Amino acid sequence: MKLWSILGNSQKLDGGAMFGNAPRALWEKWLPADELNRVPLACRTLLASGLNGKNVLFETGIGAFFEPKMRERYGVQESRHVLLESLQAAGFSHQDIDVVVLSHLHFDHAGGLLAPWAEGAEPQLLFPNARFLVSRGCWQRALAPHPRDRASFIPGLTDLLEASGRLEIVEGEYSQALGQTVRFHYSDGHTPGLMLAEILGPEVDGESRGGLLFCADLIPGKPWVHVPITMGYDRNAELLIDEKQRLLEDLLQRDVRLYFTHDPHCAMASLARDERGRFSSKDEMAALEGMVLGQQ
Repeated sequence: MKLWSILGNSQKLDGGAMFGNAPRALWEKWLPADELNRVPLACRTLLASGLNGKNVLFETGIGAFFEPKMRERYGVQESRHVLLESLQAAGFSHQDIDVVVLSHLHFDHAGGLLAPWAEGAEPQLLFPNARFLVSRGCWQRALAPHPRDRASFIPGLTDLLEASGRLEIVEGEYSQALGQTVRFHYSDGHTPGLMLAEILGPEVDGESRGGLLFCADLIPGKPWVHVPITMGYDRNAELLIDEKQRLLEDLLQRDVRLYFTHDPHCAMASLARDERGRFSSKDEMAALEGMVLGQQ
């Protein structure tokens, strides 16, 4: 199995919203803001080739489905579909993808499923040969959003996914499409049913070690590894902190690395913890290009 970090369209969003109750004097050391108080964010996906014999794409980024006015509102920096270009640069096309794993259905994680916006054109689903994996909780949330996050969902996307005949609603630790190669962890602090995919490493003494976790919006990037740091977009910050604490303790013990979707500079890192018990990242990698898991 080989891994590639695949960049999609990038964003700029309000720094205060991205860092919740952390003061600007603190978070601006991590991500400097522009004149509109916005910080740069990646929408990075992960491609695993040869995972359970399949080409698997974890998330699709924000894509280029927004009309120009909405693209400007949400700080999307490119009008073209960057994900498709990045896949091509790695030697793949969207037709080559067998499975798309969606941590949740907010537009900055699922918008890349759609073809670029065109005047007068109906939304079109890409990845014609892929099976789409979504958790039960995230699917139900997308069907009936709360007023607080209704704007985070793409109208009509659930209809397109259901009509494809290739939707798998995941419940529990494993999926039909990926079997025992990927184990799912769940979190409700950001959005109900957030599905965190762990590509499992080899089993040692009865447990998987040395794997890789796609952190999605539980830990969007390096600054959020520090347990108290959350986003203003999180539905329940205290719950998220508790979930993060428990998960990081488990991952550190099993030497599982972290994969970040929104960090503009870092794709993957290992976990560290100091004498005070504070978590941080180490051994950061800016990009993965055909990396074999367990090697650097």
